[in-house]
Amino acid sequence: MSRRIALVTGAGDGLGRAIARDLARHGYDLAVTDLDTALLKTTVEEATAEGVRVLPVVLDLRRQDSIEAALDIAAALGPIDLLVNNAAFTLNRPAIEFGWDEYDAVMDVNLKGTYFLTTGYARRCIAAARAGAVVMLASTHGLTGLAGRSVYGVSKGGIVQMTRMLAIEWAESGVRVNAVAPATVITPSRAQMLADPARRAAMLERLPQRRFPTAEDVAAAVQPATALVSVMLANNETGALQPVAAVAAAVRRRAAELGCAPPAVHTDASQAVGKVPVDVAALGGVDFLSLA
Repeated sequence: MSRRIALVTGAGDGLGRAIARDLARHGYDLAVTDLDTALLKTTVEEATAEGVRVLPVVLDLRRQDSIEAALDIAAALGPIDLLVNNAAFTLNRPAIEFGWDEYDAVMDVNLKGTYFLTTGYARRCIAAARAGAVVMLASTHGLTGLAGRSVYGVSKGGIVQMTRMLAIEWAESGVRVNAVAPATVITPSRAQMLADPARRAAMLERLPQRRFPTAEDVAAAVQPATALVSVMLANNETGALQPVAAVAAAVRRRAAELGCAPPAVHTDASQAVGKVPVDVAALGGVDFLSLA
């Protein structure tokens, strides 16, 4: 039996590394990308230990030629079943202090590069009449306001809308587009920010479970998101971002309408979730899923 193949961007550390490791455990062969393949050494070792094929690929989302080359190189593993858009860049400072080039530095990676990588992937799927799946790593910064994060938040708000637009446009072609939008995730890069007890307490206060999601929590949300199809919500839209609590309630209502037993909804992403017409979990620490 041929394995599924995933392309994961920004896989050298943090969320991308955790996502690659989790997908390998689920049996995916992997193409993993970063600006330098040397950054991927640990990721490749961890994934290879799961018995899958792993291909490190250089990708600079600021360059169209690099995007096209990365897609071509990744295809050496076979047709890509899943694209995970994890790579992102952030600069945190007051809005009035942002310069023109700094704004472009964030948007070129987070929005423009992600858009052209995703459309390049979908173009290949559609040309070959193959189904595909895209999971965007959005952020709660793209769903709410927060001081000092304006440009990053605008870029992630763009990812949210990109998910909606592409999910609808490609639905008939069999290319599913979903997003996972975690809150502040505990990664090495966030350690300094979370070291301040007062700031840590204030940030935790905004989270319903009063804990920060881990990279493993978010990684566990990616695999279920690849299989999501549109849920019969009140507005019947695909690509609509909904709080997971609202999604769970909508699925229960739909189960009642269909005369099905309601699914078990767990706060632990590792728990099995019942199937009503789709798999939906209230994932620990993950505030929103988009459904497409």
